[in-house]
Amino acid sequence: MTDTRVQQGGMTPLEPPAASRDAGSKISIADAPRYDCRNAYVETLAELAHENHRIVGVVNDSVGSSKLDAFKKAFPDRLINVGIAEQDMVGVAAGLANGGRIAFVSAASCFLTGRALEQIKADVAYSNRNVKLCGMSPGMAYGELGPTHHSIEDIAWLRAVHNITIVVPADPIETAAAMRWAAEIEGPVFIRVSRMSVPEVYPADYRFVPGKAVTLREGNDVTLISNGTVLWRALVAAEQLEDEGISARVISMPTVKPLDTEAVLQAARETRGIVTAEEATVAGALGGAVAETVAQNHPIKIKILGVPEFAPTGSAGYLLDRYGMSPDGIAEAARTLIT
Repeated sequence: MTDTRVQQGGMTPLEPPAASRDAGSKISIADAPRYDCRNAYVETLAELAHENHRIVGVVNDSVGSSKLDAFKKAFPDRLINVGIAEQDMVGVAAGLANGGRIAFVSAASCFLTGRALEQIKADVAYSNRNVKLCGMSPGMAYGELGPTHHSIEDIAWLRAVHNITIVVPADPIETAAAMRWAAEIEGPVFIRVSRMSVPEVYPADYRFVPGKAVTLREGNDVTLISNGTVLWRALVAAEQLEDEGISARVISMPTVKPLDTEAVLQAARETRGIVTAEEATVAGALGGAVAETVAQNHPIKIKILGVPEFAPTGSAGYLLDRYGMSPDGIAEAARTLIT
């Protein structure tokens, strides 16, 4: 795969904060370049379309925000724009799947999951259609547009719907890998596609395996479980804790459903507490899935970091920090569990 994470659409890596650049000579993921996962999304979708004539895109007047302009030019008859009609969009995708197509639905996650939840449930999940729902700019990526555009509930809503796999990639590499997996399997999938800049967490040869966690850092004092845009922050928190003599295990949980319950229970058995951190509601998303697993099988101290309310207007970075998902906030949550 050609590397357009830096160059596509004039995109260049975003610089890390000056504070992290000046923090010393120790190499940290906080110092790495940042990328927009939508670039990996559009590149991979185009590659899949070249490889398989069954691949089609369906959008809700979101060509620009999904960065699909180049795809539209390359495949003008394979991008269906239904306009601002999310329920129709999902229904059309289900119909295309019924006709043998592999439909990738691309829309702002807040509108895709909020407005079209009934169609996702009935037309896609219950009907077992081969539709790939791609929630663009999820979480609090639309920051300044406020609560109407925050998509913190999407994971919790879809966890309650049977027969849909939920994937929350942490970087461009995982985004592309999850899309390729989704195109190969039959059945409903929901993939979050972040616009918030993130560093690369995984190596170029990373292979996404559904339902499997990835231990990025070993530790025996406390476990940090995260995904999406917050994962790299959890890794930085683990670095901070290491400097204090606290050994933090960091588990990436890209698949929220099905959850890797064995990885969770192993952490519960081998460490003294679990912190979950995600760009989502504290009720029913990754934190809820982990808490349900622990409570029913091996009770242990747990702290769920996320959004407990309608998040206000503000930059995405500010909002994550506000709700304790800065590296400092995650590290402090870990300390409270074991001290």
